[in-house]
Amino acid sequence: MATLIAPDIRNAKRLVVKIGSALLVDRKTGLKQDWLSALALDVVAAKARGTDVVLVSSGSIALGRKVLNLGDGVLTLEQSQAAAAVGQIRLARAYEEVLAPHGITTAQVLVTLEDTEDRRRYLNSRATMETLLGLASCRS
Repeated sequence: MATLIAPDIRNAKRLVVKIGSALLVDRKTGLKQDWLSALALDVVAAKARGTDVVLVSSGSIALGRKVLNLGDGVLTLEQSQAAAAVGQIRLARAYEEVLAPHGITTAQVLVTLEDTEDRRRYLNSRATMETLLGLASCRS
């Protein structure tokens, strides 16, 4: 049986980190500020090594549903979109608040499934991400 060895991410050129709602949001209290602050320190350490960091984050619906008092039940499409609209601005602000003091530029790029399926849209999304990463690296 082959032994799997975890790659040493300290030497990675770029890290893409997926963050789920459960890590970011407590259903009763809202945003887990301490966890987010600890994540910011990890991002700072990676950036100090010269690593590009891309955070792919869930959490906008979870944050929005708390603000809108939508409870724990199943949401309609319209309720989910309303919760996302309210939560997204809070989520983006939270990332900005924990990363900006460390000199790290934050940006928000919303990508849909269609952006990955249509070649022109995919190329545009990729170029936008590469431009953002390049400009952010120039600031550091």
